[in-house]
Amino acid sequence: MNLLSSADLPARPAPESRFTGPVWMQPLTSEVMRVTFTPGARTVWHRHPHGQTLLIVSGRGLVQKRGEAAVAFSAGDVVTIEAGEEHWHGAAPDSVMSHFALQAGETEWLTHVTDEEYES
Repeated sequence: MNLLSSADLPARPAPESRFTGPVWMQPLTSEVMRVTFTPGARTVWHRHPHGQTLLIVSGRGLVQKRGEAAVAFSAGDVVTIEAGEEHWHGAAPDSVMSHFALQAGETEWLTHVTDEEYES
């Protein structure tokens, strides 16, 4: 058995083409990543071919599915996004937020979430 600590898997800055604001990504496996968002930071609109599950580790955040109102979440919550569903997620305006993202397959990255969409 090979046991890795989080120190063995350094976090790296997330690409600006896929996120707004400072975000750090720490891959744990090919299907699990720890992602940490600074206040107000968020993903672009995107979708996953097999869906996605977010396990919220710390802080507070928002998730929005296309055509629906944004929903708040906090540490201890589990967010499930269905396969192919356009969505974004990120930190609340006044909170750092960290989650484990579980998904399989290639993410389809779409357009940036506007400030107006984030604030609605």
